Amino acid sequence: MCMDTKKFIRLSGITTVSLVLLASCSDSTSPANEFSGDASIESSATDFFDTSSSSAFNDAGNGENTSSNSQPTPQTSSQSGNAIITSSSATTPSSSASLPGTQSSSSIISAPDNENIKDRPVITYTASGATVANAGNCVTVEGGTVKITCGGEYDFSGTYSGNDAQILVNTSKTDTTVYLNMKGLTLTNTADAPIYIQKADKAFVVAKKGTTNTFTDASTRNKTHTYTNDAGQAKTDTTGACIYSKDDLTLKGEGTLVVKANYNNGIHSTNDLRVKNGLITVNAKNNGLKGKGSVAISGGTINITTTAGDGIKSDDDDATDLANGKGSIEITGGEITITSAFDGITANNVVTIAKESKDNADNESNGENKAPTIKITTGGGQNCLGASTGGNGGNGGRGGFQGGGGPGGGFPGGFGGGNSCAPDSSMKGIKSDSSIVISDGIIEISSRDDGIHSGGTVTFTGGKVTVKTDDDGVHADKALYVKDNANVSVTMAYEGMESPDMNFEGGITSVITTDDGWNAAGGTSTMTGNTGGRGGWGGGFGGGSTGNLKVTGGFHYIYVGTGDTDGIDSNGGINISGGVIIVECRMNGGMGGMVDSDGSTTISGGKLLGFGTNNSEEGKQYSVNFTADNYYGTSEIAFKPSFSGSKMVSSVGQPAVVNSVSGMNKTCFGDSADRCVYTK
Repeated sequence: MCMDTKKFIRLSGITTVSLVLLASCSDSTSPANEFSGDASIESSATDFFDTSSSSAFNDAGNGENTSSNSQPTPQTSSQSGNAIITSSSATTPSSSASLPGTQSSSSIISAPDNENIKDRPVITYTASGATVANAGNCVTVEGGTVKITCGGEYDFSGTYSGNDAQILVNTSKTDTTVYLNMKGLTLTNTADAPIYIQKADKAFVVAKKGTTNTFTDASTRNKTHTYTNDAGQAKTDTTGACIYSKDDLTLKGEGTLVVKANYNNGIHSTNDLRVKNGLITVNAKNNGLKGKGSVAISGGTINITTTAGDGIKSDDDDATDLANGKGSIEITGGEITITSAFDGITANNVVTIAKESKDNADNESNGENKAPTIKITTGGGQNCLGASTGGNGGNGGRGGFQGGGGPGGGFPGGFGGGNSCAPDSSMKGIKSDSSIVISDGIIEISSRDDGIHSGGTVTFTGGKVTVKTDDDGVHADKALYVKDNANVSVTMAYEGMESPDMNFEGGITSVITTDDGWNAAGGTSTMTGNTGGRGGWGGGFGGGSTGNLKVTGGFHYIYVGTGDTDGIDSNGGINISGGVIIVECRMNGGMGGMVDSDGSTTISGGKLLGFGTNNSEEGKQYSVNFTADNYYGTSEIAFKPSFSGSKMVSSVGQPAVVNSVSGMNKTCFGDSADRCVYTK
C-alpha cells in the first residue's frame, strides 16, 4: 500500500504528538504480512497504533501494518523500529531506540523512503565474496556465506560462485519476517543451495523491478547443517532445493528470478509456498515448485521445466494436516507454463483454479486479480494415439489410430479402439488425490497420461479447458460435475470423460476419442462383472463396475472412432432430462453404439441427436441416410455430421435434412467454427 498521509496518536507516557509517515512503493513489493492478508494503514490512527507500545513504529517506513509482530527492518533486542526519532516539545520516552549505526531519542518519527532506508543492511557480492554495509548485529559474513539472524529487509546485489555461496537465514520464529531484496544478484553454489531459509517465521524473496537475479545450486549434496529449533531441539538438515526453506516462503517483486536446480527441486518450502508476482523461470532436475504444506499462486509469469519430476507439487500426507486443508494447490492468477517429465500439477489434497476476487487496484498491475492462464505439457505431450495402429485389442486391450483426415473440415478421420498407449509412470496434466475444482482461467494440457485426474471429484464451473492426451481426458474416481459457464474440450483421448457418477448440469463440453466418449464406470457393484480388463468387452472395469450418468443442462458434443466404441456409455443407468447432446459414433463392431446402458435409460427431456454407422442399444432410433454435406435434425435442432451413415437417434422426433438453420441459435464446440449445433 503506497501512502502519504498524517496520523495523530497518543503514546503511553508521552503527550499527544504528530506522526508524519512518508511511505512510498517503488515496485509494489513493500513488505506486508502476506500470509495473513494484505493489511494496510487505512484504519484510523487510534485503531491502528497501539498506544501502549513503541513497537507500533516498526513498519512505519514501509506504509504497512505496524503491529508488533512485523519487523521489516533488521532488529536486535535493543531496537524499537526503523523510525528515526527527532526532538520535539513533547516529553521523550525514558528508553532510547537504536538501529544499526543510528541512535536517537525523540518523540516525533519521520520514516525515510522505502527504497532509501538509511540503515538497511546492503550485501554486495564480488569475485572474492560478500561484503556488508550496516550489518549491525543482524548479519555476519564469512567468505561467500551471509548469515541473517534478525527479521527485517536486506538488499543483495553482485555476482559470486563458490562452495560457500549461500544466503542463510536463521532467526527466531517468533514474530520475525525476513525480506531478501534481490537487486541484481547472481549466486552459484558449487556444493550446496544458494538460498537456505533454515528458520524464520516467514521469508520473502523479492526480485526488485528492473533486475535479473539468477541462482544455481550444486548437482550433489555432501554438506549437512546442524542447528537448534525454537523448541531447543537439535536438527540436522540437508538442503533439498536450489531455493530451500524450512518455513513459509513467498516469492514476489516485479523483477526476474531465474532458478537452475541441478540437484533436486527448484524452489521448495516444507511449509507453505506462495507466488505473488514477478517473472520466474525454474529449470529443475526434480520438482519445479514444491510447497509441502501448500502452494498458492496469485500472479506472475512462471515458466517451469523439469527433467525428472513434477511441475508444481504439494504432498503433505499427514491426516490431520490434510483435514485442515494442507497438501493443497490454489492458483488464482498468473501466466504459468509447465513442461514436466511427470505430472504437471499434483496435490495430495485439493487443486483449485479460479480467479482471485480482490478489489485492490494494485493487484491488477502485479498480475493478480486476473484469471490464470496455464499451459501444461507432460511426458513430452500427447503423441502416441495418432501414431499407433491396431484393431479392437484383446482382453482389456485398447487398439489404436487407423485413419487420416476425414471429411467435414476440422473433424478427425476414422480411428479404432484399442491401446491407449499411456505410460507406466504418472504423467498427468493436473492430478489430485482429493478433488479438483476449476471455476476460471484458460488451461491447455497435452499429456501422455490422463489430462485431469482426481482420486475424488472433479468439478468444472467456469473457465476454458482444452485437453489432448494418450489416455483419459478427464477422470474422477468418485464423481464428475460440469456446471454453469464451464467450457471443456478434449481434442484427443482414449476416453473423453470417465467417472462412476457423471453429472452434466450446464456448460459446453466436447470430446473426441478413440474409445468411449463418456464412460460412467468404476463404481463398486455387488453384481458379478465381466472378466475383461479395462477397455475390453463391456467397456468398463472388470469384476463388478457400475455407474450413473445424468444430463440436466448444457451443450455437449461426443465423437468416437471406429471399433467397439460407445458415444455415451454407462455401466449403470442413464437419465437425460435436459441439455443438448450431439453424438457421432463410428462403431463398426461389438455392442453399444451411440447410447449404451447396462441399467435403465430414461430420456424425458433435452435434445439428443445421434449419428451412427450401427444400431444403438438405447434411445429412439431411426433409419436415416445422412452425409457430411447437409444438416440433419428437426425444427428444434440441427447438426451437420462429419461422416456418412444410416442410423440416427433422436429425442425430438423423426430426423431429416434441415434445409436452413436461419433463425436458430448457434453453439460451437471447442475452437471449431464448423462443429456447431443449431437449436431453438
